[in-house]
Amino acid sequence: MLRRNFLSYLAVPWLLGGTALSGIEKGGLSPAGRRPFVLGLYNLPKVADPWGEAQEAGCKLVHVAPSAQDFDRAREHHLRTWVSLGSISEKNRAADESRIREIVEQFRHDPALLFWETEDEPAYVWKSLKPRVSPEQIIATHDFVRGIDPAHPLYLNHAPVNLESTLRKYNAGAEIIATDIYPVIPYGIREMYALWPTGRQGDFLNATISQVGEYTDKMRRVAGPSRAVFMVLQAFAWEDLRDKDRDPAMVLYPDRAQLKFMAYQAIIHGADGLLYWGLASNPATAPVWNDLRLVLSELAQIATELAAPPQKLSLRIEYHDTGHSLDRGVEWTARPSGKGLMLLAVNADLNPVEGLFTLPAGFGSCQIVGTEITIPLSRGTMELSFAPFEAKALRIS
Repeated sequence: MLRRNFLSYLAVPWLLGGTALSGIEKGGLSPAGRRPFVLGLYNLPKVADPWGEAQEAGCKLVHVAPSAQDFDRAREHHLRTWVSLGSISEKNRAADESRIREIVEQFRHDPALLFWETEDEPAYVWKSLKPRVSPEQIIATHDFVRGIDPAHPLYLNHAPVNLESTLRKYNAGAEIIATDIYPVIPYGIREMYALWPTGRQGDFLNATISQVGEYTDKMRRVAGPSRAVFMVLQAFAWEDLRDKDRDPAMVLYPDRAQLKFMAYQAIIHGADGLLYWGLASNPATAPVWNDLRLVLSELAQIATELAAPPQKLSLRIEYHDTGHSLDRGVEWTARPSGKGLMLLAVNADLNPVEGLFTLPAGFGSCQIVGTEITIPLSRGTMELSFAPFEAKALRIS
């Protein structure tokens, strides 16, 4: 089956606040081209007006049940949707095909629909080497769905484990590849599904929240140049996932600074979209939605820049000694912004960093996005300091 360019599916002006997309390849963006940046939720928040708050926060996408009511609510709030279809098993082929066909035919022409999903984490079974769903089953389901609806792509989310070679076997089953990484975990948490004996979900050596960038890199390598990469990020506390015997001392939500860092680092490492999972498990009093909606609102303010291709920039950083070794330092990406540029930067180190940042000649002012704070720029140089895992968006003119 001929695979259409993912970007052409998202040529929806309101998705980017009025910026339409040109049909261009993910691996070779033209200077005039724009790609979408997607902000979405797996679950709506537990608030009085969940649809309204999701829209106000800047979300453009929500996961819904295959119901006319959910699609109606999404359209009312100018939100796009995606639906999980499951997959077609050999054992129940006729029933699975009938069920999926019914859903796809009912909603494939609905303007709220953005993409379909088959199975979640198909290669992963906790403490087992056997995949939950085979690549062949995912690919066969993909081709069946595309045979009914060639106009919408399919999305596939992987657990953050398994070899890249294993995950690439599933690539023919999706146009959008994702992984979920949830690294805010309290030390000493009891064993539960998806956590290793170390108390971690991820399995890289890096145990800090800066592993998000490493997993984004991993999924970019898995997906290759022709597929989009979304990152599924944490909006819950692991302890809240227990059905019973919760330990209040182990309830730990990502805070606003951590949410912002993980979002910006994923973007810097090449994510095409961010989806948040876990709001359904949180009690109504949990602080994480209030923190997350502030971060989403910040991202929505720079939606135009996020939709633009990265801009080449000669940026030199001369670090100052803060009494700590330099591990990963500042990671960054530049995007065109009006007559200047936007610099997204994060400190990926466990310790504070400071340095002299030198830009090419011609830049005269710098402002921290979302604030009235300006940073003096002298002959293209400015002093910047970052707390551990701090993220900054700088508009440079």
